[in-house]
Amino acid sequence: MLKKSFFGFTKPWIHYAPINKKPQSPISVQPSGTVTYFLERSFTSRANLLLKTGDSVTTGQKLMLCEGDDTYIISAVNGTIADISPHIGEYGKQQTAVTLSCSPEKTPDTAFADAAGEQTLETVKQFLGAIPGGASFADFENADKSIQTIIVCGMDSDLMVATRQHVVNTRLDAVTSGIAILKQISGVQDVRIAVCKDFVQGYGHIGAKIQFVDTVYPSALPKLAVGQVMGQTVPAGKTCLDMGVFLISVEAVAALADAFETATIPSEKLLTLINKDGSQQLVSAPIGTPVRDILAAFNISLQEKDRIIKGGPMTGFALYSEDHPVEPDTDAILVQDGATIPLYSDYPCINCGECVRVCPARIQVNMLVRFLEARQYQEGADLYDLHSCVDCGLCTVVCVSRIPISQYIQLAKHELAQSQAVEAENG
Repeated sequence: MLKKSFFGFTKPWIHYAPINKKPQSPISVQPSGTVTYFLERSFTSRANLLLKTGDSVTTGQKLMLCEGDDTYIISAVNGTIADISPHIGEYGKQQTAVTLSCSPEKTPDTAFADAAGEQTLETVKQFLGAIPGGASFADFENADKSIQTIIVCGMDSDLMVATRQHVVNTRLDAVTSGIAILKQISGVQDVRIAVCKDFVQGYGHIGAKIQFVDTVYPSALPKLAVGQVMGQTVPAGKTCLDMGVFLISVEAVAALADAFETATIPSEKLLTLINKDGSQQLVSAPIGTPVRDILAAFNISLQEKDRIIKGGPMTGFALYSEDHPVEPDTDAILVQDGATIPLYSDYPCINCGECVRVCPARIQVNMLVRFLEARQYQEGADLYDLHSCVDCGLCTVVCVSRIPISQYIQLAKHELAQSQAVEAENG
């Protein structure tokens, strides 16, 4: 819902939709032929690979490219490796795509079952780094980051998404068990679960402090949620981890409990499918399932200029192919009708001030975007607080000139991070 002052002097208030008191049951979708996984490492050569085309894979098997890799994937199906190839992710991220041809068998791999008797951080790191919801458990061993607080994110950070809400509303027993495991493996006792106000009542004792986040977008974005939960601001250029705060999705916490209870690695991802007409449906699909299989299950056809978004309407990324798979952090898939997508333009900023009024970080966006359009990224960061941006996308929504401000900001952050990495590497 969008509420705005008649005179236009106050910010527009976009509210997160309240949780459905009668949760819908997710509809299960299975891959029709292949699944694909992205390893977070670059593909350089086929020499010395542990994985080979034609190798058989079982459900729950841990797959690594090379011996001793920290990065791995977990197969959600039985099948055969059909292809291993380089993949370019968002903003040029170097990845390796592993595609499996599915088979109908469901032979479980036993490696995790043998290790599941010990609920330790090492076991979690070695086997559960790719569970639904996604979590970087290795951060607990980062000597440079001292974690004092764990925040379980029970709110969906983007609009029109109900994935985490559903987990909070239907799986509190698993969440309670998962919180106990988190405390045990990390040694961190200050665990808080963040949910939006008035969404759910009657939690009872779940081993974490309940803290409410405002229902006005973008209050549930990570840095803003940390500000409300912890009562302190995440400084510009810093991460939540720099503040000693570890964020984890409530779905990942529930999956952690499921893993040790069943001695199998969870692989079914819950997500919200948002159709062209704005209708929403909860979907459960194995990680790696192509988006095209999910669209086909709901008879959603794509026309020229239609758009597929991974995530919600404010912070999601456009996908270039229906073959893109469901990933551990895919909380939503949004399909936009090409006929209704607002067009961006190269029309100059008219200094209306709308972007400044809606910015939760109080950035002078109208000035910042001028530097970013000219590719003067460092100047924009130094003079107009580029790194204070929380990536909410509100500036783009309200821009009268239809300037793609959010994309300029994301590109600038990426380019600056790349240049800083090169400088650090070269000393």
